[in-house]
Amino acid sequence: MPYLRRRWKIAEQQEGKCSIMSVDFVLRLVGMVVLAVVGWVTGEHLDAQTVEPAYRYILILSLSGAALGLLLTPYFTSRPFLAVRRLIRGVPVSQLVAAIIGLIIGLVIAALLAIPLGLLPAPVDAILSFSGVIVFGYMGVAIMVMRQRDIFNIIGGRRMGGRNVAGGGGNLQVLLDTSVIIDGRIADVSRTGFIQGTMLVPRFVLNELQHIADSADTLRRNRGRRGLEMLNKLQKDSTVPILITDMDIEGVREVDDKLVLLGKQLHCAIVTNDYNLNRVAELQGVTVLNINELANAVRAIYLPGETFDLRVIQEGKELGQGVGYLDDGTMVVVEDGRRYIGKTISLTVTKVLQTAAGRMIFARPEKK
Repeated sequence: MPYLRRRWKIAEQQEGKCSIMSVDFVLRLVGMVVLAVVGWVTGEHLDAQTVEPAYRYILILSLSGAALGLLLTPYFTSRPFLAVRRLIRGVPVSQLVAAIIGLIIGLVIAALLAIPLGLLPAPVDAILSFSGVIVFGYMGVAIMVMRQRDIFNIIGGRRMGGRNVAGGGGNLQVLLDTSVIIDGRIADVSRTGFIQGTMLVPRFVLNELQHIADSADTLRRNRGRRGLEMLNKLQKDSTVPILITDMDIEGVREVDDKLVLLGKQLHCAIVTNDYNLNRVAELQGVTVLNINELANAVRAIYLPGETFDLRVIQEGKELGQGVGYLDDGTMVVVEDGRRYIGKTISLTVTKVLQTAAGRMIFARPEKK
């Protein structure tokens, strides 16, 4: 099944490329014919004004028009269309809506100004009216795109205690990474209400999850299936909306790179527990919400001299040491604790060490 799915995707991509090539070929033929006809007509027009033989101008201009049409037609037809389509696919829906609204408002203002401008003498009236369409159209699009969040909050929100609050947590959005979906703790975090806003799962993240779930390696396959199950659980149980978005970054293949660039475009945070992605995103100015850092921040804090009970479960690295774990997973190294393995004893904290992997507590058995 994984092999068939990959072959199906490859076939779809090849079919898409073939369709684009066929459209380009048809457009080249149409452009060749049209410009050849234009060259023919131009040659006949020049022939009417000169005593030279007719076929010379007609033949040269027809062949030149056909060659230009065959070579240049895609650069004026399909290529600009594909470029605009790629641009639109990479732009968030909110920005598209804001740009369209701004363009409409700008054109309405330009149309209203065209009425008094029409009283001016020609050609000043036409020049100023056309300039007004360009200027106010651009200003409308620019203002709406740059201030879309504030404007949409004012339109759809409500004032509460001096803050403008839109329904459903405002216009906040966060991007979910593959690792944090597989980890699963994001489902519990979302239920607590700490994430207030829409959780976005890009289609390329979902595709990566599916690719991991189809892996031949058992461990990777289980991790991928766990991620898909967690995503399904999030959609059912999350207190905030979770959406699958088709937004993509053209020309970028790595999922982490796409996430960082998409986070910069949307001005939103990335939720992850991937250390490398965390550092790369921070270097590029993208906000990161790291689940591991959150877990470390909310763990119980023990200060040197405090006491607590703990079950010693295994030996430590050093001679005579024992190791146990708190309920939140914090590792406790017990001095002279090897003889207490399998027992619950009272411990006194001697040192607390914060490492990149989390908090580590050193303790010794309480003297009786």
